Amino acid sequence: MVRNVVLVGFSGAGKTTLGRALAHRLGLEFVDLDDAVEEKYHATIPHIFQKYGESVFRQCEYQTLKEMLKGQGMVIAAGGGTPANQDAMQLMNAHAVTVYVDLPEETLVRRLKNSKKERPLTAALSEEDLVAYVQERLEQRLPYYRMAQLTVKGDEVSAENLCERISHLFAE
Repeated sequence: MVRNVVLVGFSGAGKTTLGRALAHRLGLEFVDLDDAVEEKYHATIPHIFQKYGESVFRQCEYQTLKEMLKGQGMVIAAGGGTPANQDAMQLMNAHAVTVYVDLPEETLVRRLKNSKKERPLTAALSEEDLVAYVQERLEQRLPYYRMAQLTVKGDEVSAENLCERISHLFAE
């Protein structure tokens, strides 16, 4: 049976866009972890953050990820902070081919600033604070992102190219 693929990287790295295209090319199901959390808990991510805080959201996210990884044949776009939560990166590496979608800080800041998606951790930040936030969180998360089995440059990779690069990782 086909393994899962999990895309990790900072918010705004393009995991969802790349994940959809990759799933289509591989003939797999695509799941955005944030969407799965919202469906499972019948609440939006901003609502969960606002009402319960980030730590409760991370617990919900982790439980949802754990359940999803019991299945096979999915391309999953993980949240930006998912890999740094508990043993999530080890869990993903054990049950999936993991791919770190790497983008430069300035590209991430630009994408987050122009994002139409409501992102609770960055929504109220000024541009100066957004730059500081991206630098600080990226530094914290990089050790986890770098645990991925494959790293791709987000501004250079296509779904077709990624399919070729990960196909050998599916062989067990």
